[in-house]
Amino acid sequence: MPLLRMEQIRAMSPEERKKKLDELMAELMRLKAMIAAGGAVENPARIRELRRAIARILTVQREEELGIGPGEGRGRGKL
Repeated sequence: MPLLRMEQIRAMSPEERKKKLDELMAELMRLKAMIAAGGAVENPARIRELRRAIARILTVQREEELGIGPGEGRGRGKL
């Protein structure tokens, strides 16, 4: 199950998204530091979940910058 679904991210205000992005990035850095130090991570799949959640937030932010909605990106045009 994903940490954040796209609907949840789109429902957040830009400030909430920024705060959540900072939290997720901090957690990811903490886990990566733990691995680099030779420690064992309790849940290795958590790293993948964090990376994907970060990517989802950045995607929604970029959509808003470009003024496009969900599904209106490249390769989604009518033939």
